[in-house]
Amino acid sequence: MNLDHVFVCGHPALDFAATLRARRSTRFEMFVTPERLNAWYLESGLVDTITDGGEDDVREATTVREAIYRLVTDRRLGEEFDTAALDVLNSAARGTPVTPQLTPAGRHTEATPAEALATVARQAVELLSGPDVPLMKECGNPECTRVYIDRSRGMRRQWCGMESCGNKIKAAAYRARKKSAPATATR
Repeated sequence: MNLDHVFVCGHPALDFAATLRARRSTRFEMFVTPERLNAWYLESGLVDTITDGGEDDVREATTVREAIYRLVTDRRLGEEFDTAALDVLNSAARGTPVTPQLTPAGRHTEATPAEALATVARQAVELLSGPDVPLMKECGNPECTRVYIDRSRGMRRQWCGMESCGNKIKAAAYRARKKSAPATATR
């Protein structure tokens, strides 16, 4: 599987939760090193520069990520929030967030991994208590477990992203139809 971070969910907290891919099958972890975690913070646009992190930062981030995923799932399914996950998220959200600074070149955000994580946790709090809750859907690809914000007309979006899942499912369905279609007689 490729190691590129993907941002298709429509909200940073959902993209963060999606860094453990294929939760129901092969489970592919994106945060395998402190460098991969920091790469996510940079690629997401959350920070412009970030200090080096350690294994503790990875452990904390994956703990918060799993709490976010659990709470998103609870909210999406209309269930009561898991209290342990709530405690993890709220504790992380109480941390010092990323603070943008104005420089002669414009806005610049430098942070530690802990500050970046606190910011993601706060974003998750805002998402889970905000108006986008009814728009959260899980990808229609059975292998994918990403949750995304569906802002399509009529809320008809089925995939987290066409590149990542939609094209794969549509191509597989096309091949299946071709395979099962009766062969046309050739003259």
